[in-house]
Amino acid sequence: MKDKRILVKGVEAIAFGALEGGCNCYFGYPITPQNEIPELMSVELPKRGGVFLQAESETSAINMVLGASAVGARVMTSSSSPGISLMSEGFSYLIALELPCVIVNVMRGGPGLGGIEASQGDYFQAVKAPGHGDGKFLVFAPYSCDEAYELTAKAFELADKYRNPVMILSDAILGQMKEPLTLKPLKIKRIKKDDWILNGAKDRPARVIKSLFLDSAELAERNRKLKKKYQMMEKEIRYEKIFEGNEDIIVVSFGSMARLCKEAVLNLREKGYPVGFFRPITLYPFPRFTLFKLAEASQRKKRFMVFELNCGQMVEDVASSICGRGDTYSVFYPPSILPFPEDIEKEIKKCLKYSNSPKV
Repeated sequence: MKDKRILVKGVEAIAFGALEGGCNCYFGYPITPQNEIPELMSVELPKRGGVFLQAESETSAINMVLGASAVGARVMTSSSSPGISLMSEGFSYLIALELPCVIVNVMRGGPGLGGIEASQGDYFQAVKAPGHGDGKFLVFAPYSCDEAYELTAKAFELADKYRNPVMILSDAILGQMKEPLTLKPLKIKRIKKDDWILNGAKDRPARVIKSLFLDSAELAERNRKLKKKYQMMEKEIRYEKIFEGNEDIIVVSFGSMARLCKEAVLNLREKGYPVGFFRPITLYPFPRFTLFKLAEASQRKKRFMVFELNCGQMVEDVASSICGRGDTYSVFYPPSILPFPEDIEKEIKKCLKYSNSPKV
């Protein structure tokens, strides 16, 4: 495939990324604001010999994902906040069974049914507790259509590599806005699965994939194994930073909010303000060590301003990462209350002027 420049929504970029990543099965249920994903997959997957099925509910969809993954498919589902909550039991089973898949959450406002406005309110759900128990996802947060395309494609490789679900955590801003996307071939590795998938036991011993361990020692060993896998995932940590070392304030944000913050930071830097920028691309594992090193980069104490389109969630991970070597400030916007870059500049200037701003 030659590079091709097209104008798409963020959700369409995710769908094209899934196809480039080798997705051959999709199961899902409609919910705003991600409906263009199943719409596009329903057209493109059959053309490529793949399987598309609209399930009767989100709980059905996630269990179809489980079955397809167990037999070796590269499988994906997508939904938005309330639908993702309905899938949470399935998430825990996928993690425990070590079944690879890609899950897309295009967040909307909550709690409850909330509304279809943009939100980053599912941060905790994605990185702390995607399902019951100690299970974790590898979580990517793209902030552009190009990045959504590339990260979604890469997610299929990493899901197979670690035998673990990977989540693409987006929001209604990126999901529904349009911008140019470069469709290009990506180097996505194919990971062999012949040693564990359930593809018939002819001429080999039977295989069992299970999540029930009634023997306490066996269950403890499974959790230790998963813990070790999560530590190995730290090799996949990605981030973006604008930092020279002399900054007094570091602005931290992810996803669509990071686009607004980055513009504000670049404007202020042009005017000589000592402001830096840090964007986690992997939300789990979180780039803790890098933030810690930024906090240690100068003798004077830095201030970390965490901008989020929720009531303050990632700020807790930032505060724990810097280990008291800086002050942490939460600047939050509830769902649908979207700031302009000029509003963010005002908050940063206020923090530069007054060191007694409310801390976390």
